[in-house]
Amino acid sequence: MAESDIRWCSDGFEFGCDNGEKLRVTFALDCCDREAIDWAASTVGYDSSTVQDVMLMSVEKRFGDRLPDTAVQWLTDNGSAYTAHETQRFARELDLEPCTTAENNGRLL
Repeated sequence: MAESDIRWCSDGFEFGCDNGEKLRVTFALDCCDREAIDWAASTVGYDSSTVQDVMLMSVEKRFGDRLPDTAVQWLTDNGSAYTAHETQRFARELDLEPCTTAENNGRLL
C-alpha cells in the first residue's frame, strides 16, 4: 500500500516455550509501513473476542476517539476467530472492512 491506514492485516502465530507451554500471539499490521499497531499474547490462544480487542485498540491507536474517515480494509486468513459473525459485525462498527485471503481447496491463492 502506498499510504498508511488504507489496509491493515492480522494473523497469529505461536512459540513453544522451554516449559512446554505455547505462547500464542495475534496482531494487526499496517500494510504500508508494516508497523505493528496492536497485539495480544496468551498461553491459551486467541478467539474472536481477542481479535475484536486488537481491532478496537488498533483503531484507537491510529484514530483516537473517532472512527476512520473512510473504511480501512482488515485483511485476514479464513480462521474462525476472524470469520465469526460477531467479529465481522464488530469490524464494520469500527469502519473496518473485513477481507479474507482467497482459498482454493485449502490452498491460499
